[in-house]
Amino acid sequence: MENESHHHKKPNPSERISPSSVYYCPMECEGEKVYFQPGKRCSVCNMFLVPIEEKLEKDPNYIPQFSSTHLPDNYKYNIGKYYCPMFCESKKLYDSNIGCPVCHMHLEEITEELVRSNNTDGENPKILNSETAGKYYCPMFCEGDKLYESNVGCPVCGMDLVKHPDKNGDNSDDTYHILKRKLLISLAFTIPVFLLSMGGMLIKFSFLKEIQGWIELILTLPVLFYSGWFLMQRGWVSFKTWNLNMFSLIALGVSAAFIFSIVVLLFPSLIPHHILGHNHEIPLYFEAVCVILTLVILGQLMEALAHKKTGNAIKNLMSLSPDQANLIINNEEKKVPLSEIKIGDLLKVKPGEKIPVDGKIIEGNSVIDESMITGEPIPVEKNADSKVSAGTINGNQVFIMKAEKVGDETLLAKIIKMVNNASRSRAPIQKLTDKVSKIFVPIVILVSVTTFILWQIFGPENQKTLFAFVNAVSVLIVACPCALGLATPMSLMVGIGKGAKSGILIKNAEALEQMNKVNVLITDKTGTLTEGKPSLKHIESINDDPNLILKLAYSLNQNSEHPLSNAIIKKAKSENISAEKVIDFENISGKGVKATINGKMVFLGNENLLSSNQISIPENLKAKANEFQNQAHTISFLAQKNEVLGFMSFTDDIKESSKKAVKNLLNDGIEIIMMTGDNENTAQAVAKELGIKKFKAKCLPEDKLNAVKKLQNEGMIVAMTGDGINDSPALAQANIGIAMGTGTDIAIESAEITLLKGDLLGVSEAKLLSKKLLKNIKENLFFAFVYNVLGIPIAAGLLYPFFGILLSPMIAAAAMSASSLSVILNSLRLNSVNLKI
Repeated sequence: MENESHHHKKPNPSERISPSSVYYCPMECEGEKVYFQPGKRCSVCNMFLVPIEEKLEKDPNYIPQFSSTHLPDNYKYNIGKYYCPMFCESKKLYDSNIGCPVCHMHLEEITEELVRSNNTDGENPKILNSETAGKYYCPMFCEGDKLYESNVGCPVCGMDLVKHPDKNGDNSDDTYHILKRKLLISLAFTIPVFLLSMGGMLIKFSFLKEIQGWIELILTLPVLFYSGWFLMQRGWVSFKTWNLNMFSLIALGVSAAFIFSIVVLLFPSLIPHHILGHNHEIPLYFEAVCVILTLVILGQLMEALAHKKTGNAIKNLMSLSPDQANLIINNEEKKVPLSEIKIGDLLKVKPGEKIPVDGKIIEGNSVIDESMITGEPIPVEKNADSKVSAGTINGNQVFIMKAEKVGDETLLAKIIKMVNNASRSRAPIQKLTDKVSKIFVPIVILVSVTTFILWQIFGPENQKTLFAFVNAVSVLIVACPCALGLATPMSLMVGIGKGAKSGILIKNAEALEQMNKVNVLITDKTGTLTEGKPSLKHIESINDDPNLILKLAYSLNQNSEHPLSNAIIKKAKSENISAEKVIDFENISGKGVKATINGKMVFLGNENLLSSNQISIPENLKAKANEFQNQAHTISFLAQKNEVLGFMSFTDDIKESSKKAVKNLLNDGIEIIMMTGDNENTAQAVAKELGIKKFKAKCLPEDKLNAVKKLQNEGMIVAMTGDGINDSPALAQANIGIAMGTGTDIAIESAEITLLKGDLLGVSEAKLLSKKLLKNIKENLFFAFVYNVLGIPIAAGLLYPFFGILLSPMIAAAAMSASSLSVILNSLRLNSVNLKI
């Protein structure tokens, strides 16, 4: 029972999170009054507020609530219905958005995306989604998020489908290996066909003259009906559904060449004498069939390899988390599966081990390799109260940590999900490519038919049909839009990977594309421009003994979790100052603290604390304090008995990188507006130091949201950076929401881009990456079209009247593959882009 009680032990009050975001005072000092921010204290008794669910659980008829990230199981079977985001009536669903009859909030619709993004089955945290695991999707999303049981090829674009990671974390997609096997088999038969057909120009195979055609046919059959048959099937489906794509051209060109060759081989007498070759050879195109299919299979293999690498990246991310952890129960260590770890558990992490879950160190210290998160190769020193993340690697010390986030709530799990979603997302420019392809394919078919007709009319006498057929087939092959289909996805895939390596997590490809168009940046202050936590900047002492003030303040605050207390403790430890024994400690709400130290009453707090205890502040000290307050510092006075000894000033330091980041963004032509909930003096001081001309203080969440909407209505492309819950509405509304990786989960989930380092320089880096990406996509589209624009007229025979040059179907196939190779190699150039500002 002791083990069980420990295993489900609740975290400290300050760390408890309400699924409904509603909190109350456990003493009910203000009756039924509730609050909506975690980690706060009651304004009356100063106790930590706790989740409302803890109060409801005391009711024997209470049904546990759910959260927007853990929906009830029945929700996945009710797509299209509505639910209350506060779960006022538990699992109850509604047929339309009539508003919740209890809290009157707008209802939320249950969508397929919502169900997919929720862990409703309690599956293993390493699985991205139980419904998609092991199934296939089209990388072009031609039918939305439709899933397929096997790699049958997309019925719309014909591309190979991509496999989701399997339930056991296995991401082994057989597509690459199948294509590799088919390519090898195809090569084994294509090479002899090519040598027999084309080699005859150099070497005469007179002993094979009577049976050479039949040998070529036999060797062609495995290439067409085994290795390349899936290409023919996709072409047939494209015509059947009239979703014309590159496989339409492949199937049409190969079928024409194969059928023509069969007819010529079976009925050579039907071929006019003047169409035969120089040595009276019959015109066969089996080598064209084999080479075309082999080259297309090669292109498909290269594409599958790219998807395989993306899948491997996700698989590697999954492997960063260990399978087991060292759980401490009753001071005994026990190795347990990772799935058994609960919030609040104590875990021992040994040298060289991967950290199993997110949490904080409560005993010991170490250096930790966080390169998988930050990209920085230098290990980071960690001490008691330091945060640690799952998947990072411990150095050479043992430490005890408390689990704070487990399963799919860890940063690593969120990274996996974001990388997976980002690699599958599509940008608006891709939609343009799709539209071009649908128009391009029928035009090519029309050009091919026209080519056939014109050659039939104006071709050389007695050879019109042969010339018409050869050139019509060449047009179909050279125009194959394989490169067009690769142009955008390849750039996005490489660009998203490049961003991840630089600490820029991109949730969807559209955000990366839009980033280059941003002209206004609204930014939060605390935690975005500043460190987000106060530090002790100055100690003013009447008796010129600042160490005494620090020693007394440290003694008072040694067991406190207040942010100012943490700053005092940190400063005292850095100065190697020890704490005195404290008795009769009292926390006075809204004023400060007092206690007896060495037989004397000591006070630490604001001016109200001293005045309420009839302690007067010397005018010269008060004037000095006012100077610091005008610079946006927070002041705490310290008094012993009835004498004020001095004061301590605190400020939230501006991040070292913020000045450089602001300067770069302004130089890029981006208008910066700082919006903060802090006071006017602090906002003005920060804005002035950073060179930000526009700012607004004392902002509520709706103020930031409305500011974003107003700018968007004026035609601006707005980016919003923030790190807190109060920033999440604006992050969601902005054209591009950019969350600091050091901020809250809600902020990260509301944003399209997350900067893992919590550094505003990442905005400039993301903008640069976006600029390079769009340039790369345009270059790819150029490579895709230039082959078509130049190749189609040549294939049609435009040069023949002037130079006697014709483009054979085989050369046309090689040109088509060269365009795809150009696109792939050009996309990979994004990996070499330097994003450092």
